[in-house]
Amino acid sequence: MNVNKLLYRPLGMLFGVLGGLAASAVFGQVWKLVTGTAEAPTPTQKDRGWGEVLLAATIQGAIFGLVKAAIDRGGATGYDKLTGEWPGDTNKYDGD
Repeated sequence: MNVNKLLYRPLGMLFGVLGGLAASAVFGQVWKLVTGTAEAPTPTQKDRGWGEVLLAATIQGAIFGLVKAAIDRGGATGYDKLTGEWPGDTNKYDGD
């Protein structure tokens, strides 16, 4: 493993934490916009229905996935610009 890639690991973890915080805030705002309620249901809340719980999980998963990918990609791109070394996989996509 290249030293630059090893040095990127702590940065990647920091980006992950910051991304999680950002995604949580975005989800809260989106849920409030979609439903008009401030708090999303949790799977174990008895008074919430299946549809509401599954909708919340779907929206939350999509937002977390999008934010994680954006943060990871942005961090890798910034690291590449600073060091000239891409911190992730550099294999060409083969389409298979």
